[in-house]
Amino acid sequence: MWQGLTRRGPNSAAMTSRQRMLTALRRGLPDRVPVWELIVNQPAIAALAGPQASYFDLVEALDLDGVTIFENQRLRPAADGAAIDEWGITWATGAAGVAYPVRGPIASSAELRSWRAPDPDAPWRLDDLRRAVARFGGGRAIVFLTHDAFEFSANLRGMANLLVDYIEAPEFARELAERVIEYKLGVLRGALEAGADVVVAGDDYAWRRGPIMSPRHFREFVVPHLRQLVELTHAAGKPFIKHTDGFIWPLMDDLLGTGIDALHPLEPIAGMDIGEVKARCGDRIALCGNLDCTVLLPRASAHEVEQAVKETIAKAGPGGGYVLSSSNSIHPGVRPESFRAMVEAARRWGRYPLDEDLVAAYRGRDYMAALRE
Repeated sequence: MWQGLTRRGPNSAAMTSRQRMLTALRRGLPDRVPVWELIVNQPAIAALAGPQASYFDLVEALDLDGVTIFENQRLRPAADGAAIDEWGITWATGAAGVAYPVRGPIASSAELRSWRAPDPDAPWRLDDLRRAVARFGGGRAIVFLTHDAFEFSANLRGMANLLVDYIEAPEFARELAERVIEYKLGVLRGALEAGADVVVAGDDYAWRRGPIMSPRHFREFVVPHLRQLVELTHAAGKPFIKHTDGFIWPLMDDLLGTGIDALHPLEPIAGMDIGEVKARCGDRIALCGNLDCTVLLPRASAHEVEQAVKETIAKAGPGGGYVLSSSNSIHPGVRPESFRAMVEAARRWGRYPLDEDLVAAYRGRDYMAALRE
């Protein structure tokens, strides 16, 4: 008998969304598998909640268990429709409406000395978080999205430059990371005090074939600052989710060593089979993911999406400790009806105790086999 198919603990009665999410992130057994998304872009919001709807409206319309909140940044316009944030990073917006960094302000150690991070305690910094707490506090899990020192160091310096710095200018890279994490810790302290229930760090460390950097550089330049965020979150009694795309097995031991509570999103197209992660790491961390959003959610039928949900629940759901989501986000290429089908299938098949026949029939499948071709 698989652990968790029939076991029901004291928290297994009907739960609020917040209780459900927190129970799963602490590797407990909730009443059903929670559903949460890191990011939902505007096309899905408009299609599923109405043309004038907000992200908050969508969370209520689909009854998602968690709501993701970013810190607020003030932007000023730049040439060609770009914008510059408070860090001095220039952002462009693609045709799909998604912003991406194109240029950072730090080209030398001299520029780092004169550069100043934004004010972590600016009065507008947590406006969206306060609105979320007012609307959802106590009912849904409020997940605050932050970053450790890697991604913003790359945005400030340029990814290629930063990776070269790890080899040729390590002291410069360390100083840059320390400047970034000082700000991020300041914002996180405020977010925890303002009512965040969960913290997720969004820095990506890998692509489909492996990590962006060597494990040695990961341990030297990234792990210490990730651990600082985890420790601050745990001091407030809150769980910590680490997000990273890509094939992350070479970094897994170091990631787990930071004390993270959960890992997101375990990209199946990058070879991160959630059943394998559950078997190897499920006694140490909760898992979040991993419905493919590269091919499945953009192209598949509702029936195919449901089959993938059943397989993913069969692999990751036994024993609890699992939150269902896409393999990254509900980006503009995802068919809104596929997102809805994913959520509805999770409600249908994710109730504990899980169906024993479902687990037996689906745990050995691999819906990604055809999609990887």
